[in-house]
Amino acid sequence: MIQRSEDRRPAPRRVVITGIGAITPIGTGVEGVWDGLRKRESAVRRVSRFDPTPFRSHIAAQVDDFDPETYMERNRARRMERYAQFSVAASRQALEDAALDPAGEDPERVGVQMGSALGGVAYGETQFTNYVGKGVRGVDPMLALAVFNGAASCNVAIEFGLTGPNSTNGMSCASGAIAIGDGWRMVRDGEVDVVLSGGVEAPLAPLCYGAFAIIRAMSTRNDDPQRASRPFDAGRDGFVMAEGAAVLVLEELEHARARGARIYAEVLGFGTSNDAHHMTAPRPDGAQAVRAMRRALQVGGVGPEELDWVYAHASSTPLNDSTESRVIRTVLGEHADSVAVSGTKGYHAHCLGATGAVEAAISALVIQRGWIPPTLNLEAPGDGCDLPYVTGEGAERPVRYVVSNSFGFGGINAALVFGPAPE
Repeated sequence: MIQRSEDRRPAPRRVVITGIGAITPIGTGVEGVWDGLRKRESAVRRVSRFDPTPFRSHIAAQVDDFDPETYMERNRARRMERYAQFSVAASRQALEDAALDPAGEDPERVGVQMGSALGGVAYGETQFTNYVGKGVRGVDPMLALAVFNGAASCNVAIEFGLTGPNSTNGMSCASGAIAIGDGWRMVRDGEVDVVLSGGVEAPLAPLCYGAFAIIRAMSTRNDDPQRASRPFDAGRDGFVMAEGAAVLVLEELEHARARGARIYAEVLGFGTSNDAHHMTAPRPDGAQAVRAMRRALQVGGVGPEELDWVYAHASSTPLNDSTESRVIRTVLGEHADSVAVSGTKGYHAHCLGATGAVEAAISALVIQRGWIPPTLNLEAPGDGCDLPYVTGEGAERPVRYVVSNSFGFGGINAALVFGPAPE
């Protein structure tokens, strides 16, 4: 009898998180982000990068203390725009946090998987302005190498000499979560031993920002910016844009143990689907979001009743928050009345393709440290938002199993399941 090739595939390997890098409006690095969460304050302010007055929305969450030369040589930094700089900087943080020296690894066994909704489009916008004002001589010669999405993962590979699988997906606001899911699969299936995986976004330029304002997707609570992003609240009126990046070191368990690595958490499952319904509105019955969550739980071997925390996408948009609440209730059944549910975009707003990665990083920290951050600005839940949302001071409690949701334009649904560090 001929043995079929799929019967000879190696058994799935366990994948753990050993390093975290993060550049966010509430803080930089592991402790910066954690301290920002503990302060329970919003980073949303009036936009200062450009004059937002022509638009209905005037607010965003910016990263104002980023110096790329902290993370790379000056000449390298000058050849990258902000989007790629964020990618390299967060990756360096993650490697240092993991105490992993890329030079000591087989470069073909280390991959890079990144996600971004807009890539370097904001930089392209600034260069077009130069072109209009000064002609072609005013355009940065690096433009073509800066605007494509792959500039995120490719610059990381070049910076650290990594020749393994390399990709940057552009799957809207689910991009970061999908990049982590894809990286998890690569390690699980034995293609590589380590993946730098995450999401990045630097969208704060007039046209990029204005595109979302024009379709009335963003909050117009301009006179009260710190209370503008209010997931699940009856007064929510749209998301608030942000920038940032997060990168995780995903590592095969035995590889991590062999080098004595500190382990934050284990990546257990990943599920994704598409509503095939509308470019901006979620499918009303939430059926495909339900399928993504159920798939992630099934693959991870975690029953819905075992979940300690649902880390909601919670974008603060009228349709998304009520639909997601219904989806969570469908997946969890009776357990939906007792599980902790919260979202953190009230803190750091919505950094589009980076959001799923930022929230994956926070998921790992919550599992490690046992405190669930509250949903800021949630004062009175809106219609259809009927779950036990964590508010106030947050919740001090042991957390073992977490599902983190990410949803994006185009009907993209993604869910990641995390568990405790293996003993």
